Amino acid sequence: MKLCHLGLIFLIVFLVTDIAAEKVVKRKKTRRKPIHIESFDYKNDIQSEEAIPIAPPGDEDIDNRVPLVDPCMQVRCGAGRICQVNELREPECVCIPTCPEESESRRKVCSNYNETWSSDCAIYQQRCLCAKGDQECKGPQYKHVHIEYYGQCREMPHCTQEEMADFPRRMRDWLFNIMRDLADRQELTPHYMNMEKEAESNMTRRWTNAAVWKFCDLDGNPPDRSVSRHELFPIRAPLMALEHCISPFLNSCDADNNHRITLHEWAKCLQLEEEEIEHQCEEISDISAE
Repeated sequence: MKLCHLGLIFLIVFLVTDIAAEKVVKRKKTRRKPIHIESFDYKNDIQSEEAIPIAPPGDEDIDNRVPLVDPCMQVRCGAGRICQVNELREPECVCIPTCPEESESRRKVCSNYNETWSSDCAIYQQRCLCAKGDQECKGPQYKHVHIEYYGQCREMPHCTQEEMADFPRRMRDWLFNIMRDLADRQELTPHYMNMEKEAESNMTRRWTNAAVWKFCDLDGNPPDRSVSRHELFPIRAPLMALEHCISPFLNSCDADNNHRITLHEWAKCLQLEEEEIEHQCEEISDISAE
């Protein structure tokens, strides 16, 4: 009986030893073969990608024609005119075809021929038509028609001889006061600010500088060293209701009746010494300095 037990124990020990040896064999390390990985040339790959032309979406629909530019974009036409492109694709100023209809009486204007017009546009249009010799021109005299004042024409008091004789002095004072007010409000350019300061400190330049400043202010674009009857509108229209002598005074300034007032005619009209008057307009000074 004891022999059976010993045989059984011996068998169990043998089996356990055999299983352990098998596990050791399974855990034996094996040397793995290295895996070969091909090198990746990033530089060449990037270059190859850059070399591939990539067309933007819809490239075949792109219009390579030069975009059209409006020839009238930089053209500035005078009052009563508009810019149109002719058959040669060139800009030109033509008379405005139609003026807007005005129903309000305050839009009406009185011309230098004491005629009431429906609007300022109608006067500018008529002057343009006459300047171009159009058949719609009412008469050769309307080539120089201009606005006298806003509103319907009304009977103006007569400017007496005494009032006319004193008017240049009052006009000189008014011009200087306007120039000084603008300087106080910092609404003058540095060029004219210096002229105003000189007028304040030098009494001999008081009226002269103010007269030159206003002449330059009225001189249009481009500055041509003369003021037309039309360019006198900013000084004529606002004063008509207050100064009934302003219209005959300005008419007297055009000594040669050529519808333009030069600086020396302006000085003589204001009873200033012509020798003291010189062109000091900012634009003219800039051109002379170049």
